[in-house]
Parts: sequence; C-alpha cells; structure tokens
Amino acid sequence: MHTILLTGGAGFIGSHLTRLFVKKYPQYKIVNLDKLTYAGNLENLRDIENEANYQFVKGDITDLDFLRKLFATHQFTAVLHCAAESHVDRSITDPLAFITTNVLGTGSLLLAAKEAWAGDMENKIFYHISTDEVYGSLGATGFFTEETAYDPRSPYSASKASSDHMVRAFYHTYKLPVKISNCSNNYGPFHFPEKLIPLCIHNIINNKPLPIYGKGENVRDWLYVEDHAAAIDVVFHNGKIGETYNIGGHNEWTNIDLVKELCRQMDEKLGREKGTSEKLITYVTDRAGHDLRYAIDATKLKEELGWIPSLQFEEGISKTIDWYLANSEWLTHVTSGDYQKYYNQQYHNQ
Repeated sequence: MHTILLTGGAGFIGSHLTRLFVKKYPQYKIVNLDKLTYAGNLENLRDIENEANYQFVKGDITDLDFLRKLFATHQFTAVLHCAAESHVDRSITDPLAFITTNVLGTGSLLLAAKEAWAGDMENKIFYHISTDEVYGSLGATGFFTEETAYDPRSPYSASKASSDHMVRAFYHTYKLPVKISNCSNNYGPFHFPEKLIPLCIHNIINNKPLPIYGKGENVRDWLYVEDHAAAIDVVFHNGKIGETYNIGGHNEWTNIDLVKELCRQMDEKLGREKGTSEKLITYVTDRAGHDLRYAIDATKLKEELGWIPSLQFEEGISKTIDWYLANSEWLTHVTSGDYQKYYNQQYHNQ
C-alpha cells in the first residue's frame, strides 16, 4: 500500500504514468502535483479524474514550504518525479527556467522527502525519471549504458544531469532510498505538438511545412510512451534501491527517415496520393549544439527485471497517428491554447 506523490502528472510521460498507476493499483493513493505550465494539460487525464484513488493538486516543486505541508498532509510513502522542463530548444532560449525547475525543484523535493522520512526510510521510494541526453552524443556506433560518463551538451541535459547527481548524492549522504531511470525519446498520445512527431502529424493534417533540422541525419532511439510507463512500473516495484536503469526502445531512426515514414503512413491514412506529404519537408538551420546520435543499451533492465518494449516503431507510430486523427479536439485545444482553460473549469474552487 503506497501513497504516491507523482510530480508532473499532467504532462506527457507523467499523464501516462498517472493513468497506469491509478488504474492498475486501486489500493494506492496517487496525488498528482503539477504546476500546469504550457506542457501540463489536465485534459490528458479526463478519463481518470474522478477515480477514488486519484487527487490533483496544483503547485510548484520549487516551493519547499508548500512541499513540506503536502508531505505532512498526505504522509507519502513514495515519490515518482516526472516534473521537468523538457524541450531542448526552449532550454537554449531560457536556460534559467530549466535550472530552476529541474535542479532547484528536484533538490526541494529531495529535501522534503528526507525530512518527512527521517528515522523511517523503510519501504520508501524516491524515483527520479530522467533522460538519456545526460550522456551527451554518440558517434555512428556504440550505446549508452548505465556506466557511461555524463557529458551533457544543452542547458536542458545539463539541468537533468545536475538533478541526477543530486538524487544520487541524497542516496549516498542521507541513505534516501532512490531509484533513477534514463530513457530515450518518447512518442505517443498526448504529446505536446512542439516535439518532432506530433508537430509533423499536426502539420501534415493541415498541409503545413515539416521543419527538419540540418540534413535530418541526427539519430534518436524511439520509445513508445506506454512502454516507458510500463518500464517505470517494473523498476518502481522490482528495481534495486540506489540503482540506475536505462530504458530504450531499440528503435534507432534518423530524423529524416522517421519523418518520411510518418509521411508515408499519413498519406495512406488520409487517403492522399503517395508522396504528397513528403513534399512538405523543409530543411531549416540546425539547432545549436545538436547532438548527433542517442542510443540506449537497456540490457540491464531486460536481464535483471525482464522488461522489453512491446512495440516496434512502425506499429507504434501507426497507433500514434490513429490517436491524433481520432482526437482532433484535443489537438485543436492544445494548439489554440484552450486546454489551459480546462483547469479553471474543473478546479475553479481551488
């Protein structure tokens, strides 16, 4: 029986994780703490918002006094920490926001948990969800393992690396029972359309240009978001305290090949002539410090905990496209900003 503080539960990965835990573990109490910045969207959780074991709280993880009161009220036995600023492009234009949320926010959460659990760390878990971008950039070969040295290249990845180090420091210094996982690029339903895949789906629907950085040669390993949530579930319940687990999809694609696959499937699903969407591809100036290749070695997770991804990319992208085509209202609300009104409609008395 756990009472879990799940931070960033209205975001992309967080909402999938919230849904999984609320539905799969009715005996757990899930408290979703989210600041509802641009990437937090309560419409992502409409289907579970009235469940008896779920509660939403609006708040900021950088507010230590607020966190202390929240821990005192709910007596949390575990933290699933998803809340983060997460877009590399935004980190380049506003690095301080990433330092504040990802470093100071994580530090405040760690301190609140340490204080609340002082003298009784038994059966407690502080699980920090992180990214493979902390490892830096790979060449044409090789993979990131849990032993790979950190070499972050963007303000985003540096802020996540900082938070990873702080989590481990609290484990070694205070014996806080922590777990960390570092994942590859996620995709799937409820993805905010500033990211490559949902942006391209939205633009193809509307016959708008598909912006591709540089020559589109950058390689990413793609992980279906529901597979990621399932892996977190496994690590949360069965992973060892103090350990790090890499979570990857075994799906390496160059950006240009990925977008061409998207175009091919979209033409088919929209009944357009083959090659129509590909004409929308537009090459733009490359991102500053754009990492060439990320690739995860998830052998440890497979061999120790028995997890493997359920979907390959072609199948996962087909499911993702189908979801966006079937949920045009969600996409319209997000791109227009109307989703931000949902909190006021649902929680106007808070």
